[in-house]
Amino acid sequence: MTIRSTLWGRGGEMEEAVVVESGITEIPQSTVGCGENGSVVLVSNHSRATPPLSVVLATVLYCAEFICAAVLCASYHNNGDKIWMGLTITFVLVPSVLTQLTLTFIHRDLGRDRPLVLFMHLLQMGPIIRCVEALIIYCKAGKNEEPYVTITRKRKLKNGKAVGSPMEWEIGHSERKLAVHRNAFKRTAVIQAFLGSAPQLTLQLYATILEKYPLPPRVALMVISLISITYGALVCSVLAIQIRYDDYKVRMKSGAYLCMVMWRGLEITARIASLVLFSTTLTFWVIPVGLGNLLIFFFQPWVEFWARRASLPENVEKNFSKLGTTVVLCMVTLLYACINIFCWSAVQLNLADHDLLEKQPRWSRLAVYYTLRFVENVVLMMMWYVFQSDFYTYICVPLLVVQLIVCYGLAVVFMLLFHQFCHPARKLFKHNVEDCLRCACCCRKDRSLSQSQSQSQEDGVLVTEDAPPPDLTSQLGDRETDILEDTMEAA
Repeated sequence: MTIRSTLWGRGGEMEEAVVVESGITEIPQSTVGCGENGSVVLVSNHSRATPPLSVVLATVLYCAEFICAAVLCASYHNNGDKIWMGLTITFVLVPSVLTQLTLTFIHRDLGRDRPLVLFMHLLQMGPIIRCVEALIIYCKAGKNEEPYVTITRKRKLKNGKAVGSPMEWEIGHSERKLAVHRNAFKRTAVIQAFLGSAPQLTLQLYATILEKYPLPPRVALMVISLISITYGALVCSVLAIQIRYDDYKVRMKSGAYLCMVMWRGLEITARIASLVLFSTTLTFWVIPVGLGNLLIFFFQPWVEFWARRASLPENVEKNFSKLGTTVVLCMVTLLYACINIFCWSAVQLNLADHDLLEKQPRWSRLAVYYTLRFVENVVLMMMWYVFQSDFYTYICVPLLVVQLIVCYGLAVVFMLLFHQFCHPARKLFKHNVEDCLRCACCCRKDRSLSQSQSQSQEDGVLVTEDAPPPDLTSQLGDRETDILEDTMEAA
């Protein structure tokens, strides 16, 4: 994530700079300066970096999935299942190669003399050597005094409200290197989750249902793949919050993470189960369903790009030509489409912007996405229920259909609970879930009252009291009331 920060020049003036910031914690104040408008700005010196837990977690998931897939492929080879083995290897190697390219590209290793690192990437062990580098940087950080490279300015959020004056934190060399590692592994975690783990989980669940026997390595691979997909979806959600509230120092509480895990886990589980069960009955019809979803979400950013008559963003990478920029944008759009096939991406693409992401997302898309996805899942389950085979004789099929529908409904409920109670910037919303429900109830009452009055007039009953329509502004206070078009303001 790129943020606007300030850099102190030689003449004592503050200059604009663009730096990478991720997960920097606050420690006690060391210096007090004066802001541009004369207000006091606190400058904190960071002598201790935060541990790179996200780097370690992404590396552990990568290695665990790779090892389980290798053991499962050996089992497929011994049983003579060439098709399952080939597909399993494909869904492991494709995201692994993309992960190596992403890490090499972000750290710019091709222009540096680092033969050991490049050799480890060729062996598909790049995340391991990167994780070791991050841990070494973290262990050495704070032992020797080092000059800071930039100052980042943020406003604090307390209980969802902005408090105090903007504060500034110094970022040293070690923290900046760790931030680069964290951001690189966040990108690789999303690639691994939705280009590898999601297809892998779908494949192994489909094979388990057809073969009627859950192999232990296959079960382990499915569990790790589900954890990887959930973690990738969490990264997307946190990234969307950081982009939307870039001027604030956002901190997520444990309750918020728990609510997000339930939301994302239930959503992904219900979606993949619906696709797999549908494919077991109507095998060839799942191809147009999946391909249609992929094409819709792939071309949607490009259609908006052409409708705006915008030009390709410049300086995505200095050495890229227009052809190279187009290829990179196509890869980003492909990843965006793959995410939306399985769950809500939380971020929205803007191919005309340098950062490629929408800074002010249209939250009406959230309601449209979940409404259409819920309808699609119900249709897939109904089609599977109608055309199911005798294989499911010992399973209560209606109960399973209801469970999957309720599971996706619970995912939506946890999403609403997160936005209403657990979102770190919920007090900054123009409208929240409670306002939407209250306004919808008021409009329903108003509609029923007008219908009853018209029915009374049709029946010849004179209405003597001219009851005025309910004043929505008195209930919502200073907030805007026209929120039916935009269902909910969230992040």
